[in-house]
Formats: sequence, structure tokens, C-alpha cells
Amino acid sequence: MDQGRATLHMLCGKIAAGKSSLAARLAAAPATVLLAEDHLLARLYPGEIASLDDYRRCAGRLRGAIERHIVDLLKEGVSVVLDFQANTPAARAWMRSLFEAAGADHRLHWLDTPEAVCKARLAARNAAGTHDYQVSDEEFDLFTRHFVPPASDEGFALVVHPLPGVPRSKP
Repeated sequence: MDQGRATLHMLCGKIAAGKSSLAARLAAAPATVLLAEDHLLARLYPGEIASLDDYRRCAGRLRGAIERHIVDLLKEGVSVVLDFQANTPAARAWMRSLFEAAGADHRLHWLDTPEAVCKARLAARNAAGTHDYQVSDEEFDLFTRHFVPPASDEGFALVVHPLPGVPRSKP
């Protein structure tokens, strides 16, 4: 990949896998901006997201509203860290359309974090009240049922972030 082109960084991982923490680190690079779905949804649709269907509706509207902006940023040489879930083939296809339209590079960062670790982190995050959304164990399970790890035939430049000492899943 060309070192001079902007990069779209995409994040794949279950709830509380560490996506937002990684996103913040990636966004610290020069000429890089962070767009965080949870932050934007919480401010654009306060109190409106109470179900998976609500999330789909609001997230779809948000994506439609910002996709041109993301492409324009990438075309101008600004890298974008998209702290949106890339947890399904459909979500990843949307993200692919962005970097392809811009002629930008990309990285799909997969945080391969076991569910037990995610649930422990989620409980701590909920208790701290530091996140835009409180997610119950039942909601975690519901969203996790829709999680599809990235497959090698999807053709992404994949960067796997396993937990040290934990065997990784197979893409």
C-alpha cells in the first residue's frame, strides 16, 4: 500500500473488546480524525435506541449522512478512524465502499477478544458509567449473535489484535 495515501481504519470486535481504546490510539497519528458511532448516535438520537431495530434504523441514517464526508476526508489525504462496528459482512461492505470511492488505503483491525473478557470489561464499564450506552448481558448476547468474524475471502488488509496468551480465532 502507498505510504502517502490516507487510510480508513475499521474496527471489528464484540462489545467491550477494546475497539474505542484502539481507535483513540490510532487517531493520535498526524492527519487523522476519529469518528465514533456511539458518541454520534447518543447525541443525534438521545433516548431513541432501545432495541436492535432502533440501532439499525439510527445507524443507517447516520451512515447515510456522513459517508460523503468520510470519502471527502480520505480524498483530501486525511486518514479516518471509523469507530463503528465492522462486525458483519454488510457493515464491512459499506466501509469498503468508502475507501474504494476515495482511492484510499485501509486496515481492518480485528480485536479477537474472548466473550468472557468482553463481559467482564462491559460490567466494569457499566459500573463506571463512562460510556454513552449501558449494555446488559442480554443485549451483549443479542448483538453477539450477529457477529461474523472477518473472512480471508473478504479481501481486507487485516490486522489482528489478539489478547496476549489467548489463542486467536481463525479469520
